[in-house]
Amino acid sequence: MIDHARDLASVREATERLLSAAAALDNASVAEPSRLPGWSRGHVLAHVARNADALVNVLAGRPMYASAEARDTDIERDAPRPLDAQLADVRDSAAGFQAEGERPADWSRTVELRNGVTDAAARVPFRRLVEVELHHVDLGIGYELEDLDEDFVRRETDFLADRFAGHKDLPPIRLSDDRGRTWTTGGGADAEPVHVSGRAADLMGWLAGRRDGGGLKSAGTALPALPPL
Repeated sequence: MIDHARDLASVREATERLLSAAAALDNASVAEPSRLPGWSRGHVLAHVARNADALVNVLAGRPMYASAEARDTDIERDAPRPLDAQLADVRDSAAGFQAEGERPADWSRTVELRNGVTDAAARVPFRRLVEVELHHVDLGIGYELEDLDEDFVRRETDFLADRFAGHKDLPPIRLSDDRGRTWTTGGGADAEPVHVSGRAADLMGWLAGRRDGGGLKSAGTALPALPPL
């Protein structure tokens, strides 16, 4: 069962980790490239802030973003800001998300995210946790996938395996990590299953588009090319 209150507490802790780490940057390093192609660290921080606002909208029953174009425009607008403005925005928007999450609500209700995707309201705090944790890694400032909580890695792998299940462009895929956990995903193509195994962080990183799969084994066949998330 999803524990949204626990996830909200985890979001608060993860946000503080990100803010503490980012506070060691300066204006020049905020403008430097992040690990995400085409994005500076400023883009990443701006996105983290705007995502908090967007998930407030989701919990309040409003559209997540006015449009895809508005989302992108807001990030581009906010990316060049100096460090102090970036940190204040991440902090203030995170506080707004926490406040919305602490309001009395029916957490079993269904909410709508981007592109018509729906989910249980109770899963929204974990979705926010994913944003904060993975984008902290994307900043490239010393926080790595190996630093992530083991339960978080398992849950995100669960989520991503489910997301790719039945995808028409993927063969059946059997996943296993070094903790003895297994998943099945893909299966949209008529092909023999591909067995992919490796360390938990590498496996999740590959599914999340953060690693190229170089640390994984695929039973003598090439790793499937995963579609964009």
